[in-house]
Amino acid sequence: MSLLNVPIFPLNAVLFPGGLLPLRVFEARYMDMTRDCLKRDAPFGVCLIREGSEVGAPAVPEAIGCLAEILECDMQQQGILNVKTHGGQRFRIRERRNGPQGLISADLEPIPAEASAKVPPEFAACARLLEMVVVDQGKPVFAEPHEFNDATWVGYRLAEILPVPLIAKQKLLEMSDALGRLSILQRFLESRGLAEKPS
Repeated sequence: MSLLNVPIFPLNAVLFPGGLLPLRVFEARYMDMTRDCLKRDAPFGVCLIREGSEVGAPAVPEAIGCLAEILECDMQQQGILNVKTHGGQRFRIRERRNGPQGLISADLEPIPAEASAKVPPEFAACARLLEMVVVDQGKPVFAEPHEFNDATWVGYRLAEILPVPLIAKQKLLEMSDALGRLSILQRFLESRGLAEKPS
């Protein structure tokens, strides 16, 4: 499998395939990265920070992340880019380097997409909760199309919105078993009284 070389944006956030992630970009290295990606119509990689912080010295990213495709970009305030991104393919970092500005670039191995699977009846509460969120919000929460019957899509969207620690979201991103991910999320909903245990 051929490796991709992309810049990495370490964040205190986990991006899932098909997810929407708005960003406020103000550091010079990431402003330059965003402009370069726009010019080349190329994605950058988003990884959860394992050590360090978003600002200052290069942080140490988790090894598995998600490609971010830029949907929109504007500068309403001088020196701050508002960027709307959409999650693409998951990847594993094989090698990373810190550039002169502190921008990380990495050789990535793409992680194949999960096999398509329908949401089984025992996890129907997961899909129902997402449907309620979409109706309740009245504004776009998730990118179209909404795939309430697709186990991977439902799992990724729930992992985005549920109040679980970032490291737990990272573990859910790293899983390649859609039904296993749904099982974990279903148990979380049950523990919060948001779903009844299947009879």
